Amino acid sequence: MFDIGPIHPESTEPLYRQIAENFKRLIAAGKMAPGSRLPATRELAGQLGLNRATVSAAYEVLESEGFITGQVGRGSFVSCRGGAPAHVESTGNRIDWRKILDHGAIASPAAPASTPLASFASSRPSEFLFPLDEFRATCEEVIRSPEAQTILQLGPPGGYPPLRRYLLERAQAEGVARASDDILITNGCQQSMSLLENLLVRPGDTILLEDPVYLGMKNVFERSGARLAGVPVGPDGIDITALERIAIRERPRLLAVTPNFQNPTGATLPLASRQSVIRIARAAGIIVIENDIYGELAYEGDAEPPIKLLDDSGDTVLLRSFSKLAFPGLRVGWIIGPRPLIERLTEAKQWSDLHADQLSQAVLLRFAESGRLAEHRRRMLAAGRERLHAALDACEKYLPQEARFTRPRGGMSLWIHLPAPLDATELLARAEREGVTYLPGKYFAVSRSDPGGLRISFAGMTPAQIDSGLAILGRISKNELVRSETRERFAEAPAVV
Repeated sequence: MFDIGPIHPESTEPLYRQIAENFKRLIAAGKMAPGSRLPATRELAGQLGLNRATVSAAYEVLESEGFITGQVGRGSFVSCRGGAPAHVESTGNRIDWRKILDHGAIASPAAPASTPLASFASSRPSEFLFPLDEFRATCEEVIRSPEAQTILQLGPPGGYPPLRRYLLERAQAEGVARASDDILITNGCQQSMSLLENLLVRPGDTILLEDPVYLGMKNVFERSGARLAGVPVGPDGIDITALERIAIRERPRLLAVTPNFQNPTGATLPLASRQSVIRIARAAGIIVIENDIYGELAYEGDAEPPIKLLDDSGDTVLLRSFSKLAFPGLRVGWIIGPRPLIERLTEAKQWSDLHADQLSQAVLLRFAESGRLAEHRRRMLAAGRERLHAALDACEKYLPQEARFTRPRGGMSLWIHLPAPLDATELLARAEREGVTYLPGKYFAVSRSDPGGLRISFAGMTPAQIDSGLAILGRISKNELVRSETRERFAEAPAVV
């Protein structure tokens, strides 16, 4: 039996926090050496008489703070750095870079050991759908244009001016950009979020994020030293009742929300909920960051208006990108927001990379103005619709009857919740051995643990691959359920003496 110290159910401190703090004390006291293996979550939960999800949440806290590392299929181990702050260490005349750089490293999913048969892990378009002939023609037109010399020169940090004008005029025609707004072209949506985090967030600020939330967004705000508070996401997006309650209690600085085909769940926020987000944010003085990088990928039904369009104050900050629709490798995104904010963000970007990559931006502008982007989008929507239906049909056909899954109308991902006692992280190693990979819910969790949750990203595969992959995942899940039920029956059977 593993002794982690006292747990007090009557305390106001959550049980998972108590477990995490007890492990920290053991590690700090040297009673758990680097490399020591922690008890399995099921084992420790049984020992303590607690729900396994409580122990899993404690381990996730320890991993996020650098005290332990999780190894798929092997368990959790005390980190070599043990959560201690990094110092400049040297061995003889050599600096110990590993010890310096390991501190504060962001946990990220490990790449599979071999190329999978079906990879549901990456939310990206299929490269086999890229219109390469049209792209080559576009590049040639840009290079042969009279502006080529200027395009290949150092560009202003705010982005290629013709592309800025094009995107701003489109946004004004749509109604999402007002006369008081401006635009900044960025190196993809991730840079947009990073710039906003650097400018707007200070250590100790509370940031509201959807829960579960896209891993890249979570990591950006974790790095800032802010306190992250998760707002639950359901089939219709962020829970408005919970948002209002948490906004009053936490007094947050900022709310980041993905209203269209949210990553990882695929959920879309209804019109009434979008209006409620504006009302709650305005009452509490919260900055709203609207991440709308999936809005162009609506396969069915009518699109809801952006939150920025509905916000009469004009204060909502809108993020968009070409990456999910066309050529993600070109890394072109943009921010639309109040002019004073865009001015400061442009200054921050200039200190980061000085100049814009005008060539990629000029190519995308030409691709859009020529009508090729609209034609490509038409093909992408048809392919996306086919892949989405393949994923939904396969979930219905192969997953255990007790499993739940979201039913998005667009985007690239859906969320599966496997029935208890299945753990998506533990099943991953088994799935990878059979050529299927996905991301377990632990990578997307903010304030609550969902051991049975996992993200399926379907956009990058063919319908046949989607069907085969979910058939394997369904079979593995059903087999594990049968084994779990068998173990429980043996455990509950009276001893015969």
